[in-house]
Amino acid sequence: MVGSIEVMNRNLYSNGGVQNGNGLEEKLDELRRLLGKADGDPLRIVGVGAGAWGSVFAALLQDSYGQFREKVQIRIWRRAGKAVDRATAEHLFEVINSREDVLRRLIRRCAYLKYVEARLGDRTLYADEILKDGFCLNMIETPLCPLKVVTNLQEAVWDADIVVNGLPSTETRDVFEEISHYWKERLTVPIIISLAKGIEAALQPVPHIITPTQMINRATGIPMDNILYLGGPNIASEIYNKEYANARICGAEKWRKPVAKFLRQPHFVVWDNSDLVTHEVMGGLKNVYAIGAGMTAALTNESATSKSVYFAHCTSEMIFITHLLAEEPEKLAGPLLADTYVTLLKGRNAWYGQMLAKGELSRDMGENISGKGMIQGVSAVGAFYELLSQSSLSVLHPEENKPVAPVELCPILKTLYKILITREQSSHAILQALRDETLNDPRERIEIAQSHAFYRPSLLSLP
Repeated sequence: MVGSIEVMNRNLYSNGGVQNGNGLEEKLDELRRLLGKADGDPLRIVGVGAGAWGSVFAALLQDSYGQFREKVQIRIWRRAGKAVDRATAEHLFEVINSREDVLRRLIRRCAYLKYVEARLGDRTLYADEILKDGFCLNMIETPLCPLKVVTNLQEAVWDADIVVNGLPSTETRDVFEEISHYWKERLTVPIIISLAKGIEAALQPVPHIITPTQMINRATGIPMDNILYLGGPNIASEIYNKEYANARICGAEKWRKPVAKFLRQPHFVVWDNSDLVTHEVMGGLKNVYAIGAGMTAALTNESATSKSVYFAHCTSEMIFITHLLAEEPEKLAGPLLADTYVTLLKGRNAWYGQMLAKGELSRDMGENISGKGMIQGVSAVGAFYELLSQSSLSVLHPEENKPVAPVELCPILKTLYKILITREQSSHAILQALRDETLNDPRERIEIAQSHAFYRPSLLSLP
């Protein structure tokens, strides 16, 4: 198997500092015991995908547990061959020279010269190459610790005990189908932690959604009891810079509680929750509505009043949609509400909406934006709209007293679809939707949703 692995010279980095290991080894030993790891056989953790959050997640684990090299091995896979453009190389050089700790580290590792050459245009850098030095292409202004990078997928995953899915939802199925070929003869069942946010819509045999954890389950045959979802609220760069944050890991009790304990850090508190469906669907929905939030902010010059009106309507649509999918969904409160808030406030999808509204980006530029990565909210808009426009899912309209497709009660989702997918309207349409005098009180939408008759188990392929 061909690949590239970078072996770290130092055990621990945390933006230049060394962490206190108190209690970490005990948590590591406990998880090793639960997984049946023998002495001398390291716990193998692999991140698949090296976007901002996937890279930060791997770096957090490396910072915490990398010192226990005989007990744990932490690596990250990303595809080889992604070139760093000249402008990004120049900016990266500025970042390096603004951080004395990073500069000294690169000089000590004899890695600084290549960044000088790239700055001068004498050399091309590659994303997997700079990731070894702690630079994520989607987040170069936040240097991470050096990471062990593997560019061969088979080498990365074939014996992994824990796989962290850091891929966009649009890539999850294909990559895990490839991974399944490498797992055909394995005797143990890995734990998978999915960070992906987004859904696919399938219309046959009945309309239903497919979440990233379901994609992984179907691609690999790994039982759902071993597949977890980790959701925010979080902004990757802020978490690595030790801004206080919390998260929820969702799934079956068998693994969510021990994994939550393993991941918990003083500045990153991880709780556990059984409602995988609501958290994963909300993870996709928040990206949908974050694009509209960015548009609203840009078009109203950051009007707090306009943004609050948007927030009221979009959260009511989110509650409406989750009640279609779960009989007793987790309430949009606490961490779930906070995750929505931070994504609407400051995230790549909100940024994308702002740039579209300002005319600094166009839809013709695609959804994979240089320096930001995949804007997952765009595909999620299409998936949710397609699903909720099916007449077979009809609900009773509160005023017209006739059956309508659920999307007819989601005016913001409809408007985003016309802006982003069919492109028949401009970004200004989002304000027109908010200012529609016939728009119902958001409370009415929530009251409709909370009727148990509203639940559609078929949307999750349930009987």
